[in-house]
Amino acid sequence: MTDQEIVSLYQQRREAAIAATEEAYGGYCRAIAYHILRNESDARECVNDAYLALWQAIPPACPEQLKAFLGKTVRNIALNRAKLSARKKRGGGQRELLLSELEECVPAVISVEQGAEDRAVTQCLERFLYAQPEEKRLVFLRRYWYADSLREIARAYGMSQGKVKSMLFRMRKELQEYLAKEGIEL
Repeated sequence: MTDQEIVSLYQQRREAAIAATEEAYGGYCRAIAYHILRNESDARECVNDAYLALWQAIPPACPEQLKAFLGKTVRNIALNRAKLSARKKRGGGQRELLLSELEECVPAVISVEQGAEDRAVTQCLERFLYAQPEEKRLVFLRRYWYADSLREIARAYGMSQGKVKSMLFRMRKELQEYLAKEGIEL
């Protein structure tokens, strides 16, 4: 079933939309949530919450890229759950580590008024990533989008953890310089 057909089911308020979404993207969504939360049952809950969010968002939303829309929704729900969990446990965690690695080169959006600036940063980040060789781009995405550990990335690409770590360090520095060149103030 195509994305347009699935979105059409949501617009018609047919429950078959959720089953179609699960069939098409269930594994993808669970992988995103699991990489952030490292807990299978929490990941399943996040995916279910994402399906509910999708049900509530369509209509009026009509995403052209259902996979990206759903992936972003699952990721945000999982990050919020991880934040809540870390707060409860009073321990830091993977999420804080990932965000601290990026905080020097990607400015945080503080208010709604800065939404346009946020879109500009997003577009700039996309241009930066697509200018990178595929392997570097995928390593960056696996670390900062999917929250994979250095060990998992190293294993997936046949590299040492040190090489992955230095590659990400260099890319963050390059990104910081690229954003400054594009006029994005940190």
